[in-house]
Amino acid sequence: MRKALALTLALWPLVCSGARAASPCDAPVGVEAPLAGPLQPISRVTDYKIALESCRREGAAPVLATRTMRVDGEELFLAVDPEALTTRLKRAACWTCAPTTPEAQASTRFMQSVERLAQAPGKTLPPGATWLDNAGLVRGKGGGAFLTGDLCPSHRPLDRAFLQSLERPGAATPVALSITGVWMQQHPQDFLWLRREKAEGRLAISFTNHSFHHPYRPGLADAHNFLLVPGVDMSREILDVERLLIANGEVPNAFFRFPGLISDKTLMDSVREAFLIPLGADAWLALTPKAPPPGAIILVHPNGNEPFGLNQFDRLSRENALPQPFRPLDEAP
Repeated sequence: MRKALALTLALWPLVCSGARAASPCDAPVGVEAPLAGPLQPISRVTDYKIALESCRREGAAPVLATRTMRVDGEELFLAVDPEALTTRLKRAACWTCAPTTPEAQASTRFMQSVERLAQAPGKTLPPGATWLDNAGLVRGKGGGAFLTGDLCPSHRPLDRAFLQSLERPGAATPVALSITGVWMQQHPQDFLWLRREKAEGRLAISFTNHSFHHPYRPGLADAHNFLLVPGVDMSREILDVERLLIANGEVPNAFFRFPGLISDKTLMDSVREAFLIPLGADAWLALTPKAPPPGAIILVHPNGNEPFGLNQFDRLSRENALPQPFRPLDEAP
């Protein structure tokens, strides 16, 4: 009897340790969404709000909460690593969060990127122009390049062959896809294919907010087009695409790319107040089909609308004219 009791007492710390390791607070938060079938409804994500909170938990590095929400009734928040810029979902019940301010976070790499790049002027425009062209982050730090692809609304299918050409044995190629809610709704099977490519380790995909509707009216000047058309609700354009991503098992990254790379000060302020980093492009290959410089943010459209840019990418790749390696977008600012 005494031997059995001693064995039980000896094993008790291991049992307790195992119980702690299995705690919900220690497990990664993943919103369950099947990799086949229809899209999950956006209504899974409710009470979705912009926030800025400093969050702490014993044994974990502090994070910033930039969104609060309920997913299937559970309180979660979107966490940004203030130095690495990576994003994750976290369980609100496991963390202690308190409101903070941009001024209090001014020394962090994240807030410096948000504030500094919201002031980036973009291309030189005619005197008196009130709109901005390609403002935000256009070139990253260091060597290599940052590959981005825009998934604007399109009646054409995803160019899966182009994305498969990026796959390399033993390492998933980083690619940041700027995604719209309308594209997701129009191409649910293409979106699920992207999720499988990511889940199975063939591509390291991160999803950038590209607005929900991506308005565009042919023939209108840029100064009055894209998100500058009358009646745009920027809050919904920003938040609803994030909600749809989260409802379908993905997490938006910390960036926002303006449709057409066109914005103005009011739109830029909306992105800054949503604590997103505006993303431009140093090499939109369909418009500038030359070898990009080191650190370039490369832009192509694998949504079927711009085959010329994909052809230029293939040509530059064959000529070894693309800076290598491709790096995660989080490393760019």
